[in-house]
Amino acid sequence: QLQVVESGGGLVQPGGSLRLSCVASGFSLDTYAIGWFRQAPGKKREGVACISRSGEGIDYADSVRGRFTISRDNDKNTAYLQMTTLKPEDTAVYYCAAEAAGAGTLRATAYDFWGQGTQVTVSS
Repeated sequence: QLQVVESGGGLVQPGGSLRLSCVASGFSLDTYAIGWFRQAPGKKREGVACISRSGEGIDYADSVRGRFTISRDNDKNTAYLQMTTLKPEDTAVYYCAAEAAGAGTLRATAYDFWGQGTQVTVSS
């Protein structure tokens, strides 16, 4: 079964940091692009960051550029989202998704399968 599983979410104070992990099982991560998305209550799902299969193509939403960093470790079959200088508006469920085409995009419709999500809450 092909799947990705997110972890690393939690409660953090404004200005704090978290690192999310996305572990792939049933396939080799280096054959897919990876995207991170988030969805806050009452809002549409938003593309946050993506990384191509090769790792050379990276893109971020303007709202997180300069604060979030996406990376991948194909030897560990894992992708990461390092989040710094967190703000209350970053509060959402964060999802990892895999794209077989491999280019990476912030469009959710391009992705082939999704994890269940991990909650990130930024609050004092």
